[in-house]
Amino acid sequence: MLAARTADIIPFPTRKTAEISPGDRLTQALTGLNVALAEQRAAIAAWRHSLTELRGVVNGVGEGLTTFQASLGRLETDVTALNSDAQAMEDWADAVLVQEVAPKG
Repeated sequence: MLAARTADIIPFPTRKTAEISPGDRLTQALTGLNVALAEQRAAIAAWRHSLTELRGVVNGVGEGLTTFQASLGRLETDVTALNSDAQAMEDWADAVLVQEVAPKG
């Protein structure tokens, strides 16, 4: 049984090294290195800028958490005061109920 042909194999082109002089190859390599270094400098500058932005965001979150903590502290004070008032009202209501239930004599 013959296998169906599914792909064509295309050979890589051969490199002609004799046409490029060693000096030209060195120049190309150094040019590529300079381009890579420039790209790396740009990437580092962008990274530093991102770190600065991140620092600002983190500081903003910290300030927000401090404000939130202060709000929770005020809320705790208010809830404690309301609880005390509710306990006093409950005690008063219990006392009134006891007086109404007690036999009059």
